[in-house]
Amino acid sequence: MTQAGPSVVGRSLAGRLYPLLIAAACLLGANGLAMTMIAVRARAEGLPDASIGLLGSLYYAGMIAGVLLTPFLIARAGHIRVFAALASVSAIAILAIAFSPAGWPWMVARFVSGAGACGTVMVLESWLNSIASNSSRGRILSVYRIVDLAAVMGGQFILPAFGASGSDILMVLAVLFCFALVPISLAREGNPPVPQAKLINPTLLWRVSPVAMVGIFTIGLTNGAFRMVGPVYAESIGLGLETVAAFIAIWVLAGAIFQYPAGWVSDRLDRRLVLIAFTIGAGLACLFIARSASSSELFLGVFLFGGFALPLYSLSAAHANDHAEPGQFVDVAAGLMLAFGSGAVIGPFIASLLMGIFGPAAFFVYTATLHLALVLFIIVRMLTREAVPADQRRRFVWLLRTSPMIYKLARGEKGDENGKPPN
Repeated sequence: MTQAGPSVVGRSLAGRLYPLLIAAACLLGANGLAMTMIAVRARAEGLPDASIGLLGSLYYAGMIAGVLLTPFLIARAGHIRVFAALASVSAIAILAIAFSPAGWPWMVARFVSGAGACGTVMVLESWLNSIASNSSRGRILSVYRIVDLAAVMGGQFILPAFGASGSDILMVLAVLFCFALVPISLAREGNPPVPQAKLINPTLLWRVSPVAMVGIFTIGLTNGAFRMVGPVYAESIGLGLETVAAFIAIWVLAGAIFQYPAGWVSDRLDRRLVLIAFTIGAGLACLFIARSASSSELFLGVFLFGGFALPLYSLSAAHANDHAEPGQFVDVAAGLMLAFGSGAVIGPFIASLLMGIFGPAAFFVYTATLHLALVLFIIVRMLTREAVPADQRRRFVWLLRTSPMIYKLARGEKGDENGKPPN
């Protein structure tokens, strides 16, 4: 019996991946675009800043619901049915905005959108993990990162093409959510094995690493707020839609560029020192933005803010994994998502409230203050807990803040926690 050559195997793997990656591009691009569009549209509708922040808070509250409930839905109905249901619900939630007045109906729609977004991504990432082997895991994760980055950045520039008002942009978003169903429905791949569903232990992360838990919570307060309040800030200082799209896209791009040096350094030094350095960098970038007097200074500031702030999630996760025991990685990942979601539920509302009272610059003063507080907490923890020896640290992995399932893909959950097959 002849064996399939590498090219055949490669084509087979690619054929299994294409439907999932196309669906992921549609979903991630639509969700990234929707975050910016809702903020701009709500402001045009005359909603106060606090209400716009609440829209972001409820989106992240829905995300927490998605993290908690989706594994049980998959166990009951399987990946394909759950994906179809949640993608459809996401499209309905977006279209509902066209038929309802700005206010509480939008709040409900954003909560549903958060749950649908998290749930569909959990399904895709669980599916990708079932396809990945130890030899292909790194390639799959890299391609998935590129798809995520390109979709979120590219999606921003759909906004100036269609505008934030009217029904056109909502129909575009609904089309993207519905189109994600097409490759999944027509794929030759059947339902992958159903992952075990279990309740999340919210106290585990604190026992494993207080620095990681407080760090991720702070990132939710700041980065979570930026995704909703950032477009409002940009518009409030006079930027047009094209510039608002570039404002968000530059932030995302800088975060991707800075991930590698952050990981390279943190694998060689006490990660808490790198966390302190990047947190200080993010805080200083915020103060620079608050005092910027020109467009060039503003975009330099947001580039530095994204570069220093976005890697903080992966750095905190890597620090938590350094202290985690075998078998705890996915539970830690779920705890990280809950910590981020909890911060992101609070952050957009507080940030928008401060902007409404003290003006646009107050947003970045708020984020700078939180970063300073995180630095002080990390320093206190460094005085009470020794650093993990270099030879015991686990490799830094650039993690997408999408769902706990990405940890399975990154860490090789099919075998042991380091990606080795069981004996």
